[in-house]
Amino acid sequence: MRCYFIQSAQPVAGNMSENKRKILVTSALPYANGPIHIGHLVEYLQTDIWVRFQKQRGHDCLYVCADDTHGTPIMLKAQQEGVTPEELIAKVGKEHLADFTEFNIEFDRYHSTHSEENRHFAELIYRRQRDEGHIESKSITQAYDPVKEMFLPDRFIKGECPKCGAADQYGDNCEACGATYAPTDLKNAVSAISGEKPVDRDSVHYFFKLSDYSEMLKSWIHAGHLQPEVANKLDEWLTGGLQEWDISRDAPYFGFEIPDAPGKFFYVWLDAPIGYIASFKNLCDEKGLDFDEYWGADSKTELYHFIGKDIIYFHGLFWPAMLEGAGFRTPSAIFAHGFLTVNGEKMSKSRGTFIKARTYLGHLNPEYLRYYFAAKLNGSVEDIDLNFEDFAQRVNSDLVGKVVNIGSRCSGFIKKRFDSTLAAECAEPELFQEFIAANESIAALYENRDYGKAMREIMALADRANQYIDEKQPWVVAKQEGSDAELQAICSVGLNLFRLLVTYLKPVLPKLAEASEQFLNIESQPWPAVATPLCNHKINKFKPLMTRVELDKIEKMVDESKESLKTAEEKPKKPNNPSIEPIAETIEFDDFAKIDLRIAKIIDAQHVDGADKLLQITVDIGDESRNVFAGIKAAYSPEDLIGKLTVVVANLKPRQMRFGLSEGMVLAAGPGGKALWILEPHSGAQPGMRVK
Repeated sequence: MRCYFIQSAQPVAGNMSENKRKILVTSALPYANGPIHIGHLVEYLQTDIWVRFQKQRGHDCLYVCADDTHGTPIMLKAQQEGVTPEELIAKVGKEHLADFTEFNIEFDRYHSTHSEENRHFAELIYRRQRDEGHIESKSITQAYDPVKEMFLPDRFIKGECPKCGAADQYGDNCEACGATYAPTDLKNAVSAISGEKPVDRDSVHYFFKLSDYSEMLKSWIHAGHLQPEVANKLDEWLTGGLQEWDISRDAPYFGFEIPDAPGKFFYVWLDAPIGYIASFKNLCDEKGLDFDEYWGADSKTELYHFIGKDIIYFHGLFWPAMLEGAGFRTPSAIFAHGFLTVNGEKMSKSRGTFIKARTYLGHLNPEYLRYYFAAKLNGSVEDIDLNFEDFAQRVNSDLVGKVVNIGSRCSGFIKKRFDSTLAAECAEPELFQEFIAANESIAALYENRDYGKAMREIMALADRANQYIDEKQPWVVAKQEGSDAELQAICSVGLNLFRLLVTYLKPVLPKLAEASEQFLNIESQPWPAVATPLCNHKINKFKPLMTRVELDKIEKMVDESKESLKTAEEKPKKPNNPSIEPIAETIEFDDFAKIDLRIAKIIDAQHVDGADKLLQITVDIGDESRNVFAGIKAAYSPEDLIGKLTVVVANLKPRQMRFGLSEGMVLAAGPGGKALWILEPHSGAQPGMRVK
C-alpha cells in the first residue's frame, strides 16, 4: 500500500475520504562544520513543502532531522577554532536551526547525531549485524600523517591526478577530469592537514559485508521505493558487484567508539543515517509515541527520506541492508533531488553566488525563495537553476502581480463601501466550484513532488480570477449609481477566489497564508476539497502581504557573498625608503600554509642558451627530481651550485617558459645581480624534508 502513494499520482489526489495516513519524513542531515547555504535549502524546502501539504490534508505526518556531527573534519575544525568538538557542534547546531526556522522550515524534532539515542542505536545495529556474521575485521594499509600522527581520510590527501596530471586533487577523485582512484595512486601526495608526505601504515579495520544482501537489495530497489533513474543507477552498482564497506576509523576521531574494539570508531556514514531513528526516538520519549509503530520490522507506517543525488549509494544500498539485518523496517521510498546552479553555473564564492542562508535572510524575504524553488522543482533528480532575473520577474509577476493583487484590489471597496462585510451570497457559484474542483489535480502534483506544475496550475487559476475582475470592472461599477449590490458581489467573489489561491499555496508560502487568514478573519485553512464560500462575513483591514523583489537587494546580497580579495586595511603601505619596493598586498595565513617548502639538493646546473639571467637547475627533492629555471646566473656559476642544498617551493604550478618547463622555484635573497644568495639549510638537512 505504501508504494501506491509513491508511484500513483491521480488516485491519491483530492480524495478526502481516504484513510488518515501515518507518515514519517526525514531530510539528509546537514554536516556540522559549516553554515547552511542556498544549495542546501533545495532539499529542506522541498521536504517542508511536502510535509506541510500532508498536514494540511489532515494526515498524521511527522518531520525529523538532526545535525550530522561526527568525523575528522569536525575534529580538525574544532582544533582550528580552539574549542572542543562538543562546543563546536552545539554552536553550529543552534545556527543551523535558526536558519531553518527563519526559512519557515518546521521540524517536529531537530536533534544531533552526537546523542545517547544515536549511540544506543548505532551499537545495537552493529551488534545485530556482527552476531549474524555480517561484520568482519582485517588489516589494511592506509596513508598516515607522521606529523599529525593520524590516519588520513581520502579527502585529506592531495596531490596530482594520476590520469590527467591536474594539481591539488583529492585522494579519491579528480575534479578536473572526473577520474576515481585510490589515494596511493596520487602523484606527489601530501597531507592536506600538515603538508607532510604520507607514509603507509597497517591497521585493523571493521567491514560490513554488503554483498551478503545482494539478493535482498536487487528485490528492494525494483519494488517501487525509488525513482526509476535512481533504481537503474543502483542496479548498475549491483551488477558490478557490491564491495565490503569499511565502517571503522582509527583514533584520533570524533565519534562513537565501537563496543568491542578499543581505539576504533564508527565511521560517520554508519551513524549518520541512524540519526533518523535516534531523532525520532527522542521525539517519542517526549510525546509518548509508539516507536515500533514507525520503525518496527512489521510497521505499516509510511517512511520517506528526501536526499541529494550525491548520496544515493549510501541510502539506496547500505541503509536498507543495515536496517534489514538489524530487524528494522526499510523505507517506503527514497526521494532524490538534483543540485542547485546559480545563473546557469556552479555556485561560486568569487562571483558571489555561493550564498549563505543567513546572507540571503539579511536582504530578501525567505518566501520568495520558497516559491521560486517550488516553481522549479519536480519529482526527478534533475538539477535546478536559480536565475536572479527570472527569480525577480517570477515572484513579482506571480505572487505580487497575480495573487496578492486580487486581495488588494477587492478589499478596498469592501472596507470603504460595505463596512468590511462580504455579500450574503456567492454571485458566481460555478466559478467558485471550478476553483474547488482543481484541488484534486493540484493535490496529485504536490503528492508526487511535481511542485513546478502545481504552481503553474495555481497561477492559471490566479489568471482566471484576475480575468473575472477585469471583465467585471469593479472600479467602473463603483462610480455607477445604485450599483452597491453588484460591487459588493464582484469584490466578494474576488476575495473568495483569493482565499482558495492562498490555501493552495499554503504549503509553499505558510507566512503569506497566515497573514491572509488573519486579513480574511478565518481559521487556519485545511486543504479546500469541500470549502464553501465566505458569505456575510466580516474581514479585517488589508495590509500589504508581499512586496516586490527589488533588484538592488539582490545585487547587495551577491556583493556581500563575494570573497574579499583585498580589504582597505590590506592595501600596500608606502615605504619610507623610496629605493625599497613596497610590500605586496597581505595574504591570509591559510594562503601561506599552502606553500610547500622542501629541502632540495642541486644535482645539476647548466647555462641556458639565449638567457642573460637564467640557469637551468636539476634538484632532488627526496622522491623525485625537478627541472627549475632560476634567475641567479649573475651570482653563481653552474659548477659552484652542484651538490649544494637549497630550499625550493615544491608545489608551485609548473610554468611553460620559452626555454622549457619550470617545475618549482629556488628561494634566494638579496637586492639582485651579484648580490643574490640562495637559501642554504643547515648541513643536517636531507632532500625532501619540509621546511617549517
